[in-house]
Amino acid sequence: MKVKSIKNLKNLAGKKVILRVDFNVPVKDGQIEDDYKIVRTLPTIRFLARQNAKVIIASHLGRPSPGEKNQDFSLEPVARRLSKLLGKKVNFVDDCVGLKAGTAVGKMEKGEIVMLENIRFEKGEKENSKKLAKNLAKFGNIYVNDAFGNCHRSDMSVSAIKLYLPSYAGLLLEKEVEHLEKIINPKKPLVVVLGGAKIETKIKLVERLGKKAQHILIGGALANNFFVARKYEVGKSLIDEKTIKFAKKYKKGNIILPIDVLVSAKKDGGRPRIKKINQVNRREYIYDLGPETIRLYNNLIKKANSIIWNGPMGRFEEKPFSHGTLAIARIIASRSSGQAFGVAGGGETVDALKETKMIDYVDWVSTGGGAMLSFLGGEKMPGLKGLVKK
Repeated sequence: MKVKSIKNLKNLAGKKVILRVDFNVPVKDGQIEDDYKIVRTLPTIRFLARQNAKVIIASHLGRPSPGEKNQDFSLEPVARRLSKLLGKKVNFVDDCVGLKAGTAVGKMEKGEIVMLENIRFEKGEKENSKKLAKNLAKFGNIYVNDAFGNCHRSDMSVSAIKLYLPSYAGLLLEKEVEHLEKIINPKKPLVVVLGGAKIETKIKLVERLGKKAQHILIGGALANNFFVARKYEVGKSLIDEKTIKFAKKYKKGNIILPIDVLVSAKKDGGRPRIKKINQVNRREYIYDLGPETIRLYNNLIKKANSIIWNGPMGRFEEKPFSHGTLAIARIIASRSSGQAFGVAGGGETVDALKETKMIDYVDWVSTGGGAMLSFLGGEKMPGLKGLVKK
C-alpha cells in the first residue's frame, strides 16, 4: 500500500496545517488518566512544528450530545497535558469553527500550536457535513489525518474535510497502515487471538484472516458462544445470539477453544474453580481461561511467525480472573520483536499489555481497536480514502 505521507511534503514553513488527531483519552475531574494516545501522536506534531508550520489541532473526546457544549468533554485538560509533553505552549481555544477559533488561528506565528475545542460539539461532525467541513477548511492550507482510531467512521473531520484541502497522512497513521498490512499479508504461520464478548465487529476479520491463519485462538465471553454452538453447557455465562449464529456457520477447522476454564458460582466473581469445559454446570459462570488452555495457547503462539491479538481472555477487570489475559499478553510480547511479528489492539488489550510492563516488546500496538478490526477485515475506511492506495 502507498501512503500519501506528510513527510514527503516540502516547504511547510508558515503553512496552516489542520491536524486531526485521536485524543479521545480518559479524563476524570479534569485530569488525564492515560495519555498513551497523546504520546503516540507527538512525532507528527513535533515534525510539523520543526518545519515551522502553524499547527491547528482538531480532535473529539467522548460522546457529547451533537451540537451541545458539555464541559465534561472539553479538550482543555488534553491541551494542558500536550503542552507538558511537548515542553511547548499549546494555545487552547474554546471554539471549533467560530470567531474565537478564527481569531486565534489568524494570530498564529510559525511553529505555534493551537488546539480547537471538541469537534463533536459541532452537530455536523457526525453528519459528515460539507458545510462544516468548508468552515473548518478556511482555517488551513493543508489537512493532515493522524487519527487512525477514527478512520473507520464517516465523520466530517476525517472524511468531508478532504474535499476542500490538500490532504496527507500523519506519521502515526502511516505506521498503522504499514504495520497492519504485514498482518494482511503475513509471514506464516499466522495465529489470530480473539477475546471480548461479541463477534459482531470481528466477523469480517475472521472471514478474511481465517483463510490465512493456521489457528484462531478464542477466549473471553466470545468462547462461550462457540461452546453453545458445540452443545457445551456454559451455565449462566454471558452469551450473544449473533455470535452463536456465526459460530454455528463457521466451518473452517482452525478455531481453537479453551479446554478448561475458571468458573464461579457467583455473578460478582468470588472464589474461582478450575473445570474442564465438559464439567461446567448450569449454576456457574465462566470467567477465565484454565491453566491447560494457557499452556495450549502458549505452545501454538510460540510456533507463529505472525500474531494478531484483540480482546481480553476473561473477566480481566477482576484480579481472580485476569490471569488468562495477562498470561496471553506475556506470551505474545515475549514472542514478538524478533521471533515473530506481533500486533495488538483494543482498549483492554492495550491495558493488559501495560500491566505486564511488556508493551514495548510487541512490534505494533494499534491506537484504534475498532479501526484496526475494520482495516484487517477489509471494510471501508472513509478516513483513509485518498490517503492510502493499494
